[in-house]
Amino acid sequence: MAEYKKEKCKLLIVMGCLVQRYYDDLIKLLPEVDLFIKIDEYTSFWDKIESALSGTITTKKTHQQWQQIPLPNLDEFLDRVVTTGDKFAYLKIGEGCSNFCTYCAIPYIRGAFVSRKEEDIIKEAKMLAKKGIEEIIVIAQDTTKYGVDLYGESKLAELLHKISQIKGIRWIRFLYSYPEGITDELIEEVKNNPKIVKYFDIPIQHISNTVLKRMNRKTSKENITILLDKIRKQIPEVILRTSLIVGFPGETEKQFEELLQFITKAEFDKLGAFMYSKEEGTPAAKMPNQIHGNTKKSRFNKLMAKQQEISYKKLQQKVGKTYETLIESISFDRKYLIGRTINDVPEIDGLIYIPINTKNDQTKLINTFVKCEIVQVNDYDYIGKIICNHKNKK
Repeated sequence: MAEYKKEKCKLLIVMGCLVQRYYDDLIKLLPEVDLFIKIDEYTSFWDKIESALSGTITTKKTHQQWQQIPLPNLDEFLDRVVTTGDKFAYLKIGEGCSNFCTYCAIPYIRGAFVSRKEEDIIKEAKMLAKKGIEEIIVIAQDTTKYGVDLYGESKLAELLHKISQIKGIRWIRFLYSYPEGITDELIEEVKNNPKIVKYFDIPIQHISNTVLKRMNRKTSKENITILLDKIRKQIPEVILRTSLIVGFPGETEKQFEELLQFITKAEFDKLGAFMYSKEEGTPAAKMPNQIHGNTKKSRFNKLMAKQQEISYKKLQQKVGKTYETLIESISFDRKYLIGRTINDVPEIDGLIYIPINTKNDQTKLINTFVKCEIVQVNDYDYIGKIICNHKNKK
């Protein structure tokens, strides 16, 4: 980008979490950058750019690492550019995190959880719908905390309901929901609202109570088990996704085996795993009994091999069933339309590949919703055939 700047643009600007955390280091390491903008400076974004263009910036403010971050005012609705295509967009409902898991630096970088005002979120959702966005993906570090700071209790279920009343929105998802924050009200809203996808992304991270305690997680194996059973009983067709950490400091072979046995029994539809890595300044980085890299890799491989088996088994059960599908692109060889079923989150979950009928110009179906029958599966993706074209009806 620095080379690109020499001929194509006037300023090279770096902004975000890295700047917030390593401001002093970056201004020394990257002298070719004209302007660094920290998280708490977003509201003065244009002022800083204008100053940089006019050459009036002469000094760079120092930064105290790990300070309490005064976040920008999230109450004010700001227009935005949608960079995720024509049909789906992410809708952030809060900033920061107050959970302070011992392995995570986000609270130190982005501050405590701060909810956006409901009216501001609804205004943005309406704006997105007017632009033709039909899939809204509600996001925050922990969506179940939405509203607690503003209204004294979680308002996620209520917010999702109000978003569903906006004309033009077809699918609503929410990521990520911590297990201890999933209420009966939220489960009921997902169950009964036809626009809310029957999908819960619940990052449990581990299942051993000992490990969960060291992680400073606010739940237990028993509560997680009860929650998963409750959701599946209330919503039999639900898709459950989770994320896990292997090799957390002090994790014994027995505790890892407990985790492996749990996912074998729980059979999550979707699962992602990470090998623990130290985050500077977090409590876990200083914990004793750090796990050797080879051990972490071995445990990760075992876990993902087991999940691969589970995923294939779960997907096989979908062969012959029909799902609403968003067609998003075409393969490089132009032999397949590529899309996502209602069960799949973009960039995270699997895809559906639909052989193109050469007798018809099926490229016209890109960015439309269709009904697809699953005819074949592999470990994570589908092969399907179109049985009905909605012609983009709302």
